[in-house]
Amino acid sequence: MTSSAVNTPRGPVTRKDVARYAGVSTAVVSYVVNGGPKRVAPATEAKVQDAIRVLGYRPNAAARALKLGSSETIGLVIPDNSNPFFSLLSHAVEDAAAECGYALVLTNSDGSVAKERRHIRNLAARQVDGVVLASVLFEPDLVELDDADIPAVLLNHGDAAPGFSSVGVDLAASARLAVEHLIGHGHTNIGLAIGTNTANDVDGRERGWLQALSDAGLLEGPIVRGPFSRAGGYAAGQRLLSSANRPTAIFASSDMQAIGILRAIHEAGISVPGDIALASFDGSVEAEYSWPALTTVEQPVKAMAEAAVSALVGENRGKGAGHRQFPTRLLIRQSCGCP
Repeated sequence: MTSSAVNTPRGPVTRKDVARYAGVSTAVVSYVVNGGPKRVAPATEAKVQDAIRVLGYRPNAAARALKLGSSETIGLVIPDNSNPFFSLLSHAVEDAAAECGYALVLTNSDGSVAKERRHIRNLAARQVDGVVLASVLFEPDLVELDDADIPAVLLNHGDAAPGFSSVGVDLAASARLAVEHLIGHGHTNIGLAIGTNTANDVDGRERGWLQALSDAGLLEGPIVRGPFSRAGGYAAGQRLLSSANRPTAIFASSDMQAIGILRAIHEAGISVPGDIALASFDGSVEAEYSWPALTTVEQPVKAMAEAAVSALVGENRGKGAGHRQFPTRLLIRQSCGCP
C-alpha cells in the first residue's frame, strides 16, 4: 500500500489511522510501538513502521504512562549544570537511565535550597518514576516525593544519611590521598581552598586535609572558603598568595576552584609546580587540559550514576535505604611536581 492509496488524516494522527493505513489491527500497531507483548512478523512490522513514518504518528506519552503505570522517566536535580563535573555526572545518569529504558528530566538548582525544593515539587507533580538528587543539603526535604510514593537517591553524597538511599565517595579519605601526595613532595605548609555549602556543614575534604597534616605532624596551613567555581578559586588563590603564611602547596576541593587558582598564580608571576604545587578533587576533563595539567582525585562517575539509577528502576529497586560508597583514585599529573 502506498501513500497515494490512503488519504492522510487532517487532525492529530491516531493509532486507528496507522492501523487503517497499514491494513492491520490497532493491537498490531500497539505491539510494534511498544515492542510487544506479542511478536509481529517482520513484513507486517515494516508496513506499520512505514505507516508511522508517512503519517507522522507520535504515540501519546500520557496515555502510555497511564496504561503502564509508569512515566518511564527519571528526574535529576544537580546544583550547577555549568560545572563540567556535574555535566559529566548528568551525562552518566542519562546513559544509565537509557540503558533501563527511561528518559531523563534534568533540572538545575543553582545551589539554592528554594530552587531545589521547587524542582522536587515539579518532578513529583509530573509523576516521574524516581528522582536522583545531588542535593545542596546533607538531609534534604523529600516529603513531596514520599507523599507521591516516588523513590529518591542522593547522588554525590559523602556520608550515609539516615533514612535515605545514597551514593558517593569517602571525601575525607579521598582528600587525604591528595594531601599525602603533596606531603610526599616535601611540602610542610599546605593550604586549603574549600568550597562552601548551604548548610555550613564541615566538608569531608576539610577533614581529610586536617587528618593528613596531623598524621604527618604538620601544622594547619592557611584555609580560604569560597564557592565551588572558577571565580571562587580565583579569589581563594589571590587570598592564599597574599597570606603572610603563603603556602608552598594548595589542595583545592574542586577542579573548578583549582582552575581559578592557577589563573591567580600565573597572574602573580609564580610558577606551578616550581614555587607552588597544586592538587584538586573531582577528576573532570578540564583538569587534564589545564596548564600544567592538574593532579586530581577522580570520582568514579559512571559507577555512581549506574548505582543511583539501579536503586530507582533497576535490579536494586526497593532494597531499602542504604549508602553505597565507591573508591576514588589519584590521577597524578604535573601540577604537583611529578614529571
